[in-house]
Amino acid sequence: MSIILTSMADTITTYAQIGNPTPEAPPLSDKIMQMVQYLTWFMILSGVLAITVAGGKFAWEKWNGSAMESPKMIAGAMIGGVVATSGGTIMNAILS
Repeated sequence: MSIILTSMADTITTYAQIGNPTPEAPPLSDKIMQMVQYLTWFMILSGVLAITVAGGKFAWEKWNGSAMESPKMIAGAMIGGVVATSGGTIMNAILS
């Protein structure tokens, strides 16, 4: 019985000695990072464009005296911008 326990203890000790592997970037990570940078640039550009269009529509509605729908567009663009820019920070907080 003691031989079996000794054998099991050696096996457990061997498994406990396996260390943590060091992280390594995947093969196409540089291309993926470039795509993420392009998407970030596109999100910033589309946010600026959305706020500009909504501001122009706001002025047009104010000038014509029609129903005010553009404040919702401006609020939506600003909320979308906050979500888009804070996404990286939120993911870093979750993964850390």
